Amino acid sequence: MPRALEPAEPILSAEGIPYSPRYDDVYHSPEGGLAQAHHVFLGGNGLPQAWAGREQFVIVETGFGQGLNFLATWQAWRDDPQRCARLHFVSIEKHPFTREGLAQLHARLTDLLPLAGQLQAAWPEALPGLHRLVFEDGGVTLTLALGDIETVLPRLVAGADAFYLDGFAPSRNAEMWSPTVFRGLARLARPGATLATFTAAGFVRRGLQQAGFDVRKAPGFGGKWNMTIATFRPMWKARRYAPSPAAHWEVRHAIVIGAGLAGCAVTERLAARGWRVTLLDAHDGPARQTSSHRAAAMHAHISPDDSLLSRLSRAGNQYALRAWAALAAAGHPVGWHGCGVLQIGENEAEAEAQRIALDLLGLPQAFVRWMTPDEAASRHGAGVPRGGLWFQQGGWVAPPDICHAQLRRAGEAVHAQFGAHVERIRRRDDAWEAIGRDGAVLASAPVLILANAHEAPRLAPMRHQVVRRVRGQLTTLAPDQAKALGQWPDCVVTGAGYLLPRAEDGSVRVGSSYEADEGPLVARTEVHAENLKRLSGLLPGVGAAVGVMDVSRMSGYVGVRTVSHNRLPLIGQMPDEAAAAAAAPALRGAHLRDIPRMPGLYAALAYGSRGLTWAGLGAELLASQIEGEPLPLEADLADAMDPARLLLRALRHGRVVHDEGHSDGQSG
Repeated sequence: MPRALEPAEPILSAEGIPYSPRYDDVYHSPEGGLAQAHHVFLGGNGLPQAWAGREQFVIVETGFGQGLNFLATWQAWRDDPQRCARLHFVSIEKHPFTREGLAQLHARLTDLLPLAGQLQAAWPEALPGLHRLVFEDGGVTLTLALGDIETVLPRLVAGADAFYLDGFAPSRNAEMWSPTVFRGLARLARPGATLATFTAAGFVRRGLQQAGFDVRKAPGFGGKWNMTIATFRPMWKARRYAPSPAAHWEVRHAIVIGAGLAGCAVTERLAARGWRVTLLDAHDGPARQTSSHRAAAMHAHISPDDSLLSRLSRAGNQYALRAWAALAAAGHPVGWHGCGVLQIGENEAEAEAQRIALDLLGLPQAFVRWMTPDEAASRHGAGVPRGGLWFQQGGWVAPPDICHAQLRRAGEAVHAQFGAHVERIRRRDDAWEAIGRDGAVLASAPVLILANAHEAPRLAPMRHQVVRRVRGQLTTLAPDQAKALGQWPDCVVTGAGYLLPRAEDGSVRVGSSYEADEGPLVARTEVHAENLKRLSGLLPGVGAAVGVMDVSRMSGYVGVRTVSHNRLPLIGQMPDEAAAAAAAPALRGAHLRDIPRMPGLYAALAYGSRGLTWAGLGAELLASQIEGEPLPLEADLADAMDPARLLLRALRHGRVVHDEGHSDGQSG
């Protein structure tokens, strides 16, 4: 479980330099932070010359501080006509400033003040984990890794071209300069990666040398005689798990099958990176199946141990809100209703467990806090039976509006073919082909993404990753029925079911069931009755009015969710099950990185009830994998969603047997 983050305070030393009483050290040289950034970090890494003409350049920094190194690098990128197409800046920070603290420290900046303002506007809450902030229409991406370096660094997935080592002085903050940290940097280093730091301490130079860096002294900045620069040139010939290189696609064209939340998000994220996308869907437009309903709520998941689900939920929520804000800023609003979400326990024992989790995690109150039933009633008109978790940033949205906004943002980069039923897929030469019912090739591209939920196993081998369909029914109470209920919450209330604020026409929505996918997808009166029981549990005061309602008059949305064995999604490159079976004895002790993969075939599947939470983040994860970029998630979270995870388990337990007659991975 992560420790609660302790934000830094915007304190100045007697000389007017940002100062940390925690480490009894200043954030930069008395001669100026920006001048230090240019001399030590950009100059020490040969920037901007080093990124000239590159498609992608990745910098990893230890110690974000007030962000002067990032701002200076961003400005240098803007000023350079030979700049790389995409600059990734990954920075680790244990004690982030608040947005207000950054604003105070940045107030003295002049030329960089416009960039500093953009950084402040995008600044996240102090939540542990990775936060991806995108600027310059995707040209500059800042991935903030908030947490202790010894926890965060081993979980980073990135291939670094340059390093900025900018923790406090080694004598004041030893954990930032340990052999473990140096080995962690070497793990991320691409061949020839450069490194620069203000310190010339002997143990730092020796530690970097032992990790594989060719270390040299260089003239220091300000009052320091020397600083350290280095190049990654290990004596050993090969690494078993080398960092991913930047991808080089001769043809940047992808096929996406499925135009729901998953597929539209993938389409937009690839288009933002300059890809052409052929979007195929069997229906007459986007968001026609599970993503078609007009009312879906989103809030984070909280657990005392901060489980994988909780961390993924938190990351997905934060990414989705930033992505939707970016769509709105580009002129494509998604209609997000940020009314807040109140989650109550099903009983007093569960409510107490919620409070314990809240106390243990110590998350910022702006993200989640406790709300009493009196406050819920007085501030939000929610007559709940007990207190619960208040997610101020939660709310609801209509999924089709998100899909349409994403496709508008993708613009001419996407060629959508609706009414296109994909009967099978096959790999021919170096491309994937989507084949229609008449045997004609609907599209051909080097990359194909399966975003078609429960239809995916029909197209690609998934013998070791079972997905199932779960039916869900939402109940809509007509305006006259809703009026009989009296006062209604102006926020989302969830627990054993959920309800949304009144719609513009006065109707209300309550849901939802979670049941086996049996029979036709039509609304059932008995399920409406069950939803009304859920409503009575959330708002006991409406019980009498609910008891006399005629459920036969009620309507509702019915859909099917696709879920995996553990309700975590399947996002990533598809495994080559036939190749894994052929090499099964050698893979008994394998890791996910050892599993053979289908070249160019990816999945974005099994989002279950959390399509809003995971679609955007999953799309960014896939696009980053395809491009060889730093991942927006920690390694253990990406692994938890890997489509090969159950295949790996089967291999480790000796349950995969080579079958000579098994498919070679090409459907059809």
